[in-house]
Amino acid sequence: MDKMLVDGTGDITITNDGATMLKKFDVQNPAAKAIIEISKAIDNEVGDGTTSGVVLAGALLEKAEELLDKKVNPMIIADGYRGAAIKAKEILNDLAIKVDPKDKEWLTRVAKTSMATKLVGESDFLARIAVDAVLSVAEELNGKFKVEMDNIRVEKKAGGSIRDSKLVQGLIIEKSLASSGMPSNMPGMLTRIENAKIALFMNPLEIERTKFTRNETKKEVTTIISNPEEMKMFLEKEKSIFKGMVDKIVEVGANVVVCNKGIDDIAQHYLRKAGILAIAHRDLEAGMGWLSKATGGRLVTSLEELSPADLGFCQLVEERKIEESKLVFFEGCKNPKAVSILIRGGTQKVVDEDERSVHDALSVVKDVLLKPQIVLGAGSPEAEVASKLLKWSKTLFGRKQLAVQKYAEAVESIPLAIAENAGMNPIDTLVELRAKHSKGEKTVGVNAKEGKIEDAAKFGVYEPLSVKEEIFSAATEAAIMVLRVDEVFTKGTFRPKETKQPEWHVPGPEWHGTGV
Repeated sequence: MDKMLVDGTGDITITNDGATMLKKFDVQNPAAKAIIEISKAIDNEVGDGTTSGVVLAGALLEKAEELLDKKVNPMIIADGYRGAAIKAKEILNDLAIKVDPKDKEWLTRVAKTSMATKLVGESDFLARIAVDAVLSVAEELNGKFKVEMDNIRVEKKAGGSIRDSKLVQGLIIEKSLASSGMPSNMPGMLTRIENAKIALFMNPLEIERTKFTRNETKKEVTTIISNPEEMKMFLEKEKSIFKGMVDKIVEVGANVVVCNKGIDDIAQHYLRKAGILAIAHRDLEAGMGWLSKATGGRLVTSLEELSPADLGFCQLVEERKIEESKLVFFEGCKNPKAVSILIRGGTQKVVDEDERSVHDALSVVKDVLLKPQIVLGAGSPEAEVASKLLKWSKTLFGRKQLAVQKYAEAVESIPLAIAENAGMNPIDTLVELRAKHSKGEKTVGVNAKEGKIEDAAKFGVYEPLSVKEEIFSAATEAAIMVLRVDEVFTKGTFRPKETKQPEWHVPGPEWHGTGV
């Protein structure tokens, strides 16, 4: 189910995304903070599986507490958990299905699974957008893929429906044009250029009116004019400089100019006369890098070095008003190394949840490209891991066997949670799952939609192997870290009256220890 989170200012977030919820919580308990680190690690590494990681870590600690009550040493439990985690990864690798990372159907199935529990009503549609976006920026080298997720920009605007969302093979910039009178090569249009040849400037199209002093500080340059003739000459000279700049831009064939700094009003005038669309992109320096990757243009620091080879290209540059914002679209780029996804939805809360869903979908597609192995989901891999670990534990000796058995029970908490959320009886579900997996039915999981136990391949739930491995690794390490703590010390507010003592020292009333 979803959770409604209300912060101190009354702002509401509706989500069931584990990473988002844990980021919003104001947690003071030190052990709880350690568990939250799991979600951050999983989110940063694989982008999905944060909820499963936290659930598994909590279950491992709960089972460890039962062993601690029976006087089992924490180090023996930790050792058993480590061994069980290694064995679990071996079992997962045996279950893994190798796929072609270029097969869009497999990638779409994985993306749809990641969005299955979200508010999204068009998971099919958004999954295909996510797959196309990742494949657009992926680079293949010697049969292996490299994916820079920062090259996928996600813009969200409330209004319309989810079906109005789109993938732009290029870039969307939340900027208006440098001037409302910017030209167009389409009749009747003032803000549209087709077959755009784009010049990207990292410096302003302005006359420098400052100089640097010896101590490298800026100082305004003062021009003293004593009569009207000098004023006229000064203005004419300024105009001729700007006209020369624009003539140079026209000479190399550019019809769109994007400048990282400002564009002088006189320069804008000559650009309009020359039929060149200009965009001043002051705020976001990284945006120039994205534009360079998307259009294939080179970032130029001075006008003198601009050449036709430095120009970027896209089929269309157009300013559009969406909701209350003006966006500039760079569409139809050839082989873009940066793309944009525009997400629409009925309300801002829906759009926010859609963005979180798309983030998960992008992440799992990237995971499959980097490691093209997947496993069936719906709790089937966890049930198989638990079954195999229980069998393996019988080959061990001593108290380590108990730790492995408890680890297996903790792993079963994930399919049990799925069953409870589907309104199924958890005890009956657990018994049936154990029976089927003990007979060798490795892919049997919980069909939450139908409320029954069956082969997960029949209802098409697939997850990246790398996500499952990260869940087991992060949850096990966090549980062991908490288990190894036997005392918690907190600093109080002790202030000696007469003798001055060091700020930190063990003896004294300002230290309070609590056994863990």
